[in-house]
Amino acid sequence: MTSQTPTPWHALSAAEALDLLDAPRTGLSAQEAAARLERAGPNRLPQGPVRGPLRRLLAQFDNLLIYVLLAAAALSLALDHARDAVVILAVVLLNALIGFLQEGRAERALAAIRDMVAPAAAVLRDGRRARVPAESLVPGDVVLLEAGDRVPADLRLLRAHGLKMDEAALTGESVAADKLPDAVAPDAALGDRASMAFSGAFVAAGSGAGVVVGAGADTELGRVGAMLSGVETLRTPLLRQMDGFARRLTVAILGLSALTFALATLARGYPAAEAFMAVVGLAVAAIPEGLPAIMTITLAIGVQRMAARNALIRRLPAVETLGAVSVICTDKTGTLTRNEMIARDLVSADGDSAAAGEGYAPEGGIDGADGPARAALIEAALLCNDAGLRDGPDGWRPEGDPMEAALVALAIKAGLDPDAARAARPRVDEAPFDARRRFMATLHEDGAVFIKGAPERVIAMCDRLEGGGAFDAGAWAARAEALAAQGRRVLAFARKDGGGDALDAGALADGALEDGATLLGLIGFIDPPRAEAADAIEACRAAGVRVVMITGDHVSTAREIARQLGLADDPAALSGADLDALDDADLRAAAAEVTVFARTAPGHKLRLVEALQARGLIVAMTATA
Repeated sequence: MTSQTPTPWHALSAAEALDLLDAPRTGLSAQEAAARLERAGPNRLPQGPVRGPLRRLLAQFDNLLIYVLLAAAALSLALDHARDAVVILAVVLLNALIGFLQEGRAERALAAIRDMVAPAAAVLRDGRRARVPAESLVPGDVVLLEAGDRVPADLRLLRAHGLKMDEAALTGESVAADKLPDAVAPDAALGDRASMAFSGAFVAAGSGAGVVVGAGADTELGRVGAMLSGVETLRTPLLRQMDGFARRLTVAILGLSALTFALATLARGYPAAEAFMAVVGLAVAAIPEGLPAIMTITLAIGVQRMAARNALIRRLPAVETLGAVSVICTDKTGTLTRNEMIARDLVSADGDSAAAGEGYAPEGGIDGADGPARAALIEAALLCNDAGLRDGPDGWRPEGDPMEAALVALAIKAGLDPDAARAARPRVDEAPFDARRRFMATLHEDGAVFIKGAPERVIAMCDRLEGGGAFDAGAWAARAEALAAQGRRVLAFARKDGGGDALDAGALADGALEDGATLLGLIGFIDPPRAEAADAIEACRAAGVRVVMITGDHVSTAREIARQLGLADDPAALSGADLDALDDADLRAAAAEVTVFARTAPGHKLRLVEALQARGLIVAMTATA
C-alpha cells in the first residue's frame, strides 16, 4: 500500500494517512485485518538464503589452489606416496575446518538483526485494545506504544504524549528522538522525521499510537536488510593474489610437465608410460603444498588476536584485508565519542563557567564565574529533573534520561545533595517534556515553577534576567547558537515565582507559562571524544589511512567532534540532503575530499562506501553496537 502514495508518509497529516490506508482511528476489524494479512503477507523481515553446515563446509574447498592440492594428493596416492598424500589432505582439511568454524560464529552474530522486530504488539481491533503477534500486523492497523516497547512496524504517528524513541539502529544516534504527530517536510532526513516511529526502535519514554504504513520488507529496517543482501561480495586482496598465483602456477606446472614429457619421449626415447609417471612426480613435487597451511595458520593466529580485542572476523582472509585498508568509515556516537552526556558549559548573568570531569561520575569542580545566578541555574537543573545516578560495579550509570542524569552530576559537583535539595522544595505538579511544547515544567510547594527546554522556546517565555540587569532575548539566543556551533546540545532554564499559593495546580496549564518568567541561564552538553579514539586516528593518519566520519548527528556537532579528534584541521562536511543532490560521479569526487558526512541514513552510508570503492580504495566500516 505504501507504493500508492506519491508523498512520503511523514509529510502527510495523520488524517491523510488514515484515508490513504482506508483505516479508521479505532482500528481495523478482525475480519478486515485477516483479509489484508492474506493479501500482504506476514510482517516479517525476509530471510535470505541460508547456507546449511554442509554447504558452508564445501565452500571452504572452493579455491583453485585447493583444487590443485587435492589433485596432488590424488596423484601422490597413485604413486604410492601415501605419507605425502596424508600431509596434503591434512593441510586442506585444517584450512576447511578453521574457516567453517569461524564463519559459523560470524553468521550467528550477523543473524541477530532478525531479532530486532518485536514478537507482539498492542493494537486496536474492532475498537478494543488487543495484543497480537507482530507478524500479523498489516498496513492500516493502529498500534499502541508505551515506554519499553519495541516498535513492531513503521508507523505514522496519530498521537504522542512525551514520546521519545531510541532509533540508534537506523540513525546511529543514542540520544532518544522526540516524536509528535505533526507532519514534517517531505525532504526531512531520517533522523528528523518526528511524525514516524520506525520498526526496531525502542520507546524510551511517553506513550502514543500510530497507524502501520510499512510492514516486513517495506519498513526502513527491511530496506536496510535488502540493501545489505544486494551488496556484491568482493574477494579480498589476498584471495585475488592467491587466485592469480594459483592460475600462474598451474599453467607453469602443466606447461613444464608437457614440455618434459615431450622431451623425454621424443628427444630421449623414453617409453610413454615411464615418462608420464616421471612427469606426474615432477608436478607433485612442484606444488607448494605447505603454502595453504602456512597461510591458514598465519590467518588463524590473526583471527585469534582480533577476537581477543573483541573483533569478530567472518572469513579468515579478511584479517589480511585489514592491513591493506586505505579508508576507514566510522560512526561517531559511542565509537569516536564516549556515548555519555556531560553538562560542560554554564552561562548565566554571573558569566561563563565550565564543569570538569568525565562521564556521569559526580567528580570534579566547576571553574569560572560563580555567584547567585549560577547557583540558581544549577538548582533549577536539579529540581526540574526526573533522573538519578547509581554507583555500581561498572561505575556511575544514569537512571532515566542521560541529559537529566548529567544535570544531577553537575549539581553534586556544585556541592548540592540531590535528595536534600529535592526534599527542601517538594514537587506538587509537573508538565512533562513534550515535543510540541518543547519544555518541561515543575511546580513546587513554595509556588515556584522551574522550566527547562529548548533555548528559543524558554527565552521567549522570559522578560527578565536572574541577577538583574537588562534582558536581551536576541543576545541570549545568539549565545545559545554559539554553543550549538561548538557541538553542544543546549538547554535553557527559567523560573516563574508564584508568591506562596498564588500558583496552584493550574499554573502548568497551556498558556500559563507563556510569559513573565525569569531566565536563569543556559547549559551546554557534550558527548566527549574518546581519548583512545584520538590516538587511533593519529596512528591511522601516520600510516596513510584516511578516516571519514559518517553519522546521523547534526553537521555542526559532527564537524566540531571531527576537529577535536584531529580528523582534519578544518573538516569539510556534507549532509544527507547534500548527498541526495549528488549523482554518482560527483559523489565519488566528494568522497575523496569530504571528511564528515552528517545527518545520514543507512542508504547514504552504503552509497558512500561504494563511491570510495569505485575509486579503487579498500574501505573498512566500523561502529559500536
